[in-house]
Amino acid sequence: MVYWHVEKGRVCIYSKIQACSASEVAAMIEGLMRHCTSVEVQRQYVDTHGASIVAFAFARLLNFKLLPRLKDIGRTRLPRPAAGEGAAWPALAPVLSTATIDWELIAQQYDQMVKHATALRLGTAESEQVLRRFTRGGPKHPTYRAIEELGRVERAVFICDYLASPELRREIHEGLQIIENWNSANVVLHYGKQGDLVGEDKETQGIAMLALHLLQSALVYVNTILIQKVLADPAWAERLTDEDRRGLTPLFWSNCNPWGRFLLDMNTHLDLAVSA
Repeated sequence: MVYWHVEKGRVCIYSKIQACSASEVAAMIEGLMRHCTSVEVQRQYVDTHGASIVAFAFARLLNFKLLPRLKDIGRTRLPRPAAGEGAAWPALAPVLSTATIDWELIAQQYDQMVKHATALRLGTAESEQVLRRFTRGGPKHPTYRAIEELGRVERAVFICDYLASPELRREIHEGLQIIENWNSANVVLHYGKQGDLVGEDKETQGIAMLALHLLQSALVYVNTILIQKVLADPAWAERLTDEDRRGLTPLFWSNCNPWGRFLLDMNTHLDLAVSA
């Protein structure tokens, strides 16, 4: 599968081919750190399966906001800040869990957490390697336990903001719709073999992915020029409202004909006469 990072201007800034069983959190972090563009990523929109407590923790350590769409929010429980503090908020009793945050563990392992986050930022370690180191069998590493505690704190704060702010929920929905639109464009542009990445090895599949990435970027670039030419017309500039401009996007493909163009002359026909 391919993990895409698409910015809100509808341009893909990073793509990576990976196994379906690979960690989505690792792929997300790798794209945020290695996109090799001038874009400074401040917010990352993900679906429910990308909203793990580890993802929330690294979002805090790497200084970006993780904004997931929570479909199962009705089953979510908030951790207690400390033992015995649940009685202070009787209205929250149905959504509070029995678990409490281990603030002491976070403080003890804070330097180690920052060390691993710095390694990811500088590129001296890959996110997949860091996460695999902590998620091996056996007792959990103290640093990984601290990362989980920090993730629980960040997730609890996000859930409160998510429930209290309709604007935030609307923003997350719009952000995820961009990647859905991007995937729809992939179906049109990469129509051969039912859109599957073909090849005998990962390297061949990676070349196909990069070619698709380049084609998508070229499409967005050409469409941007077309939109600019239309908006340069004073008649259109005065006609469009603010809502119309907000809905403009260079990610459209109605002007593409991936199967070629066939000109038919209905006044002639093929000579199908059979000679004796």
